[in-house]
Amino acid sequence: MAANLLFGLLLVATSIYTTGAESVGVCYGMLGNNLPSPIEVIQLCKSKNIKRLRLYEPNHEVLEALRGSNIEVMLGIPNSDVKHIASSGEHSRWWVEKNVRAFYPDVNIKYIVVGNGISPFKDTSDLTSHLEAAMSRIYNSVYFTGLGYNVNVTTSIDMTLMGKSYPPSQGSFRDDARKFVDPIVEFLRNTNAPLLLNVYPYFSYSSNPGQISLPYALFTAPNVVVQDGLYQYRNLFDAMVDSVYAAIDQIPGRPDQSSIRIIVSETGWPSAGGFGATTENAATYLRNLIQHAKTGTPRKLVPIETYLFAMFDENNRNPELEKHFGLFSPNKQPKYQLNFGTSDISAETNVTASSLISEM
Repeated sequence: MAANLLFGLLLVATSIYTTGAESVGVCYGMLGNNLPSPIEVIQLCKSKNIKRLRLYEPNHEVLEALRGSNIEVMLGIPNSDVKHIASSGEHSRWWVEKNVRAFYPDVNIKYIVVGNGISPFKDTSDLTSHLEAAMSRIYNSVYFTGLGYNVNVTTSIDMTLMGKSYPPSQGSFRDDARKFVDPIVEFLRNTNAPLLLNVYPYFSYSSNPGQISLPYALFTAPNVVVQDGLYQYRNLFDAMVDSVYAAIDQIPGRPDQSSIRIIVSETGWPSAGGFGATTENAATYLRNLIQHAKTGTPRKLVPIETYLFAMFDENNRNPELEKHFGLFSPNKQPKYQLNFGTSDISAETNVTASSLISEM
């Protein structure tokens, strides 16, 4: 009996740990002239137990390298292709046939992300009237090319759409963004797909260090920083994500429609190039985020699927700050000691199981 109970506790503890570790993926950008080959990158992912990858475009060399890896893939449609795909079903079917059906299921494509960070308030404003149409075209093409509902179609947004984010429970989209956001939310509700959100506490902190403390941004605040009704916030990441959940809840929907799940499709901290951008701060943020992803946010207490930006330092990015977000240097050496579930599982399991046993 005792042996069976202990075995059960170990299974629970292992599940608690690995679920959190495996909820974190990495964004694989390729804006560098000194990066390793796709085959080397996928081998690196395997060696580090990175089981989720975001691609910003359907690079066929990368997709070939991913065959048989079982790495979950978030496959992007670049902003430059959105208008073209929105213009006709023929264009969208061609894109799906060439870039998805040709590789699936050998490549575990889980999401198609139509556009990245399109917003009426940035240089992508001309795409806002085309995005929902492009998403609908791709969704229909995925189904009619024989993939059924196995691949979610979605898009990523950022915090420029928010009119209010403090306190998180009062989060709301800008009034002049609602014409753009509401149809997207309706589409995601109708197709049971998640919303992708790019979240960067670094930029909020670095632009306003007088109001936002570094510990609050780095998950190291010793006490509650924001008390928001029943919700307590010790870190800025949670507050930002929950403010978007609150904003979504303000958009009317049918009574039978479930709440949209948020996936954090980009987050990170630079190691150089700007205020507060140090190797130490970046390491602290990334380590704490990987751990924190296990628990979710105060508003949604479930593991939150999260993608770290980015795989490598990319020397062709601009401005200078954006060259320093990599988890690895181009020579594949890690900049930080991060655990994606490869080395500390047994130790974490033992600690968790011991805690459970001691409470019996």
